[in-house]
Amino acid sequence: MKILNLGSLNIDYVYKVDKFLLPGETKSSLSLNVHCGGKGLNQSIAAAKAGNEVYHAAFLGHDGEMLKKAMKDNGVNVEMIKNHNETSGHAIIQVDENGQNCILLYGGTNQCLTKEFIDDVLNSFGSEGIVLLQNETNYVDYIIERAYEKGLQVALNAAPMNDKVLSYPINKLSWLIVNEVEGKQIAGCDRDEDIIDVLREKYPECKILLTLGSNGACCYSDGELHSIGCYKVDVADTTAAGDTFTGYFLYGVLNGYTIDDSLRLATTASAICVGRNGAADSIPLKSEVDEIIKNGSYGVLDVSVKK
Repeated sequence: MKILNLGSLNIDYVYKVDKFLLPGETKSSLSLNVHCGGKGLNQSIAAAKAGNEVYHAAFLGHDGEMLKKAMKDNGVNVEMIKNHNETSGHAIIQVDENGQNCILLYGGTNQCLTKEFIDDVLNSFGSEGIVLLQNETNYVDYIIERAYEKGLQVALNAAPMNDKVLSYPINKLSWLIVNEVEGKQIAGCDRDEDIIDVLREKYPECKILLTLGSNGACCYSDGELHSIGCYKVDVADTTAAGDTFTGYFLYGVLNGYTIDDSLRLATTASAICVGRNGAADSIPLKSEVDEIIKNGSYGVLDVSVKK
């Protein structure tokens, strides 16, 4: 099944630090690296590396040619990316000695989508496939409505979380993809263990993928809750881990894998990803993921299922 990603494109400026900056503090970074990133770009590349037919639609500034090239080089169709006179989106990312990150975003061209552009893209894509979205662009609500009207499946990764998400027509999604912070905000609950129960009551037609960092992930689909743990691996950089998980999980569910096998595939891919530096550069090829699973190099993860 085809994937249309109307998603963000960012130039990532990644600063290695011993500890994150505090308010009022000035300090020198240990290093600076410039990478291609943005949740949209990362998810497109991850989905394409997994083996999906991926189309990316976006506006791109004069400074963003490297972003378009990175996606094209990784098998993403970039014919729906159009030039714009605004500066491309970018991110200032601090990565600490434990591989954790904090990210400051500038939307740039990611916030320049128009309804005319969206309609043209959806008309060109056709009526079969899935539309993948993140909360780093404008008109997310409009895209959901228009894609739903065309009979397309829609998957929303509700990150970064803000109040706009609460106004989106989530009931029209096929997949809602959240981490524990986003999930609690959308559900309006305080405990991680309540997220799935609340969301499935609020949005009974929507399947839910909940990532829990070092505690693994779970998926609610067709009345069943599937839960998986997390491999214990050395962590270099977690920047693209969630996006890698999303891209590989969607590959699984769109290509006949069971939910359990889709979770194993995505968990393994993200475990490889966190062992590498960078965002898009850290996303593994499917052959690497398959080899790790086949050889049991990281061990074996069981998936629990309950009604």
